[in-house]
Amino acid sequence: MSRREMTMASDAGKSADGSASSEDEAATSSPAEAVSVDDKPAPPPAAPPAFVPKPPLVALAYIVASVTAGIMQGLGTSLISVNIAQIAGPLEATTNEASWLMAAYLFPNASLALILFKVRMQYGIRNFCEIAIIPYVLVSLAHLWVNDLGMSIVLRFCAGAAAAPISSMALLYMIEIFPPEKKLTVGISLALIGLFMSTPVAGLVSPMLLDLHDLQGLYIFELGLALVTLCFIYLLPLASPPRAQVIAPMDYVSYAFLAVCLGCLSIVFTMGRLYWWFEVDWLGWLLVIAIASGTVMLVIEINRNNKLIDVEWLFSREVLHFTGVLLVFRMLLTEQSTGVINFFKQLGLFNDQMAGLYWVILAATVVSGLVCAMVVKPGREAEIHLVALLLIAGGTYMDSQATVLTRPEQMYLSQAMLAFGSGLFLPPAMAVGFGAALKKGLPYLMSFIAVFLFTQKVGAFIGSAIFGTFVTWREQYHSSILTSRLLPTDPLVEGRLQQYIAAYARTGADSLHNTIQGTNTLVKAVQQQAYVLAYNDAFFATFIAAVGAIVLLLLHVAWDNRHRFVPTRKTPEAAQA
Repeated sequence: MSRREMTMASDAGKSADGSASSEDEAATSSPAEAVSVDDKPAPPPAAPPAFVPKPPLVALAYIVASVTAGIMQGLGTSLISVNIAQIAGPLEATTNEASWLMAAYLFPNASLALILFKVRMQYGIRNFCEIAIIPYVLVSLAHLWVNDLGMSIVLRFCAGAAAAPISSMALLYMIEIFPPEKKLTVGISLALIGLFMSTPVAGLVSPMLLDLHDLQGLYIFELGLALVTLCFIYLLPLASPPRAQVIAPMDYVSYAFLAVCLGCLSIVFTMGRLYWWFEVDWLGWLLVIAIASGTVMLVIEINRNNKLIDVEWLFSREVLHFTGVLLVFRMLLTEQSTGVINFFKQLGLFNDQMAGLYWVILAATVVSGLVCAMVVKPGREAEIHLVALLLIAGGTYMDSQATVLTRPEQMYLSQAMLAFGSGLFLPPAMAVGFGAALKKGLPYLMSFIAVFLFTQKVGAFIGSAIFGTFVTWREQYHSSILTSRLLPTDPLVEGRLQQYIAAYARTGADSLHNTIQGTNTLVKAVQQQAYVLAYNDAFFATFIAAVGAIVLLLLHVAWDNRHRFVPTRKTPEAAQA
């Protein structure tokens, strides 16, 4: 997108009321796109009041509210993913069964924000925020009295639905304090800081919470953040733009099919690696249901005048390119969000032993958001994305050199590079997409939100599934090779086995038992080495993907600027003139 187009996109997001979100302002400022439930154009809304800067302390309170909401919305999955073994024990479940908590949370959360956007426009931001936070508080409170897996899964489903509007609140509270021309640049950059902080925060607070109150400690922390956010919402109200009748009856039908589609995909890609893709029939049936419901939703939307999602625009070249960029970025970040954490857990480390790593990731995330807020401007997207991809490529290559002796301290630099790159990449991309959609009106803005939800929520567990499947496949490959080379006649193998047997001989006199235990220890050591090699392969594959993204970005920039290097051929008439 050219500098002129980005300027137009930024101007389209401007509003005289700086306290309202740019997405809401654009939607309500276009009466032609605001369609009531009977498909008649809604009356033009009144112009919102002029932007009034907030006092410094009040602005700081809005920033704290945004960060708190951003952290809270991600804890629903982060607290489970970083503590899956500790959660499974109190629930008397296996780790695979406990993973259903995350799948249940993602089922409604993956799509609900789309329809909630229209609800917010029709009933007002302030009413929306004040009402939407209450179900989350109640669900968090209900967790304190539940100790069995079945009811916990039901509550996590309710929590996923209740948490869907929280990410919007994090964005709205941050951009509330900025003038219209900075909402899509500085506002988005700072708002995304809180959205990226949930995983390191979960890793830092989990050991203390589990030690004090076991599983209930995690739920108490969630409840505490929900109550703090509730106070912020009622003390710091958001000024709403004029309301508009934008919900049509068929919106609920289309959304129902979309929710089933994305919900089934979330279960397939969350649980597929654990139950293995071709081993259970229900994974295939869920995939069939997802495809069928998605197809029905597309057919409905293609034949509607008042569309929930503009399907034709979704399949345009520009949107497909934008979707591909966000998907690649989301999958590259899987190396940090799940890859490195699971790598160290495979080596036997716990969250308290990785506290330093979590602090490094947290600090790099905050600094990257601040730097991005200072440098992001329309027209700089390609340069910022190039720097971000170079940092990600460098960090993943450094991680691919790990050994069984690698500890978090050896990955501080590489993980800081990854966190910094992730904080640089998303704000410019999001600003470009928002700007392009704002120029076209409400249906296109809804379509952009659908694209963003798909790439960031669905893309997250797709990336995790691909990464985990690749690690499992490579572990089996390396295990077979290492095992084939462990010959009983090899003096090194025999010497290592005798060391393990001698270690167990100090605890008991049963020679047969000691031999079995020593042999099992040797097998586990071989498997651990195979996992290290598998994670190195996955890290290196991520590095190759990042390099490929860099090459594609450079080719795209060269194509967009080809007119600067290739002189245009003049016609004979122009030459004579």
